[in-house]
Amino acid sequence: MSYCRWSSNDFGCDLYVYEGEDGFAIHVASNRVVGNVPSVDWSSAEKLHETYKAQMEFLDSANREPIGLQYDGESFYGLDHENAVDTLLVLEAAGYIFPGHIITDIKEEQE
Repeated sequence: MSYCRWSSNDFGCDLYVYEGEDGFAIHVASNRVVGNVPSVDWSSAEKLHETYKAQMEFLDSANREPIGLQYDGESFYGLDHENAVDTLLVLEAAGYIFPGHIITDIKEEQE
């Protein structure tokens, strides 16, 4: 099960977090897209197609720059719920961007 991907929040996520057979895996991006990625509008099939196309066109020519934080490009494997939460808290404190509900979701699953 995936909790977030690089593309989450219109490519505004620094992590790829998922749970596999061996526990949680957390991959940290090494770069970010420069500029404001156009948002996808899910309100209708027409809007979805139009805005997704605009987003992909932007990303095709967008520059990327190194994030420049301590854990850039690192991966963490085989984490249980508690270690996954602890790792996410460390990454959050270090300045990585990801949806805040992920920590809550993993904590709730543990209970």
